[in-house]
Order: sequence, then C-alpha cells, then structure tokens
Amino acid sequence: MLLAYLRLGSILTNNDILRRIRYVFDLKNSALIEVFALAEVSVSQQQVAAWLKKEEDEGFVPMADNELAAFLNGLIALKRGKREGEQPKAEAKLTNNMVFQKLRIALNLQAEEILAIMQLVDFNLSKHELSAFFRKPEHKNYRECQNQILRNFLMGLQRQLRPNDSAAEVE
Repeated sequence: MLLAYLRLGSILTNNDILRRIRYVFDLKNSALIEVFALAEVSVSQQQVAAWLKKEEDEGFVPMADNELAAFLNGLIALKRGKREGEQPKAEAKLTNNMVFQKLRIALNLQAEEILAIMQLVDFNLSKHELSAFFRKPEHKNYRECQNQILRNFLMGLQRQLRPNDSAAEVE
C-alpha cells in the first residue's frame, strides 16, 4: 500500500525534480554536467546517471540538497548568464520554496507568467497565494510550497516548453 502511495507522486524528491527539469529542458547527461560546471561544481557521468535512476533501480543514488541547489544555480547561470565575481554557494538545505524561486529566477518569470503556466495544468492559484511562496520564511504571509504546487508548476512548464510531449509522464 505504501509503495502504491509513493508511486502516485505524493513525495517529490530531489532526484524527481532533476529528472523533471532534465526532461522539460531536453537536457542530455552531458548538458547536466555543463550546468553543474556553471555553478563551479564538478560531477561525473556516473553521478548523473545514478541520480537519474529510479529508486528501485540498482545503482540509484539519492541527490543531496546541496547538489540540487548547485544544479539550480547552474541553471540560473545557463539561462540568465553567469554572475560577475564569486558564484552563489549552494544551500545545504533546500525547500520547495527555494526550488520554485530558483526556477522563477532562471526563467525570468513574472507572477502572471507563472499563473499562466499553472493554468496549463488546470491548477488555479491567486497572485497573493503565489507571492506567499516567494516571501522570507519569517514573514507573516509566508506559505510553504507543497509538493503538489511544485509538481504542477513543473508539469505546466513541460506543457509550455514541450507541447507535443504533454502526454509523456516523467516519474
């Protein structure tokens, strides 16, 4: 029963996020390595392959928060250009809010554009609800980004950037 629950996608792991982003942007393993390099992190083909495996596959390696943070920092550098001077350090602890924020920055998205992406998967969110995800955790209106929100955003991106592949499900 628990395995069936997990397969429905209620838990979104760092590996799931990497696989989904890889699919959305149609990145090959070599491109993933280049994205890490933009964040000044060196990874091997074997590491990338192990992260992309399913949990039940032999050789699967869970991706740590700081590894996904480094990848997202590299994605920002890829999409927006590398920052002058010292590159941002990868966070040791990563939340869905931080992942969402890094994707927003990488893609240079405004609130209206994010809401339109969410509409592609019939997920309704108000501008106020959305802004709560991007506030500092100590702010009174801060709201934790649940897996469902991040998953729907990634699926919406997939539908926007790969409209002919919308039927393909990335696990």
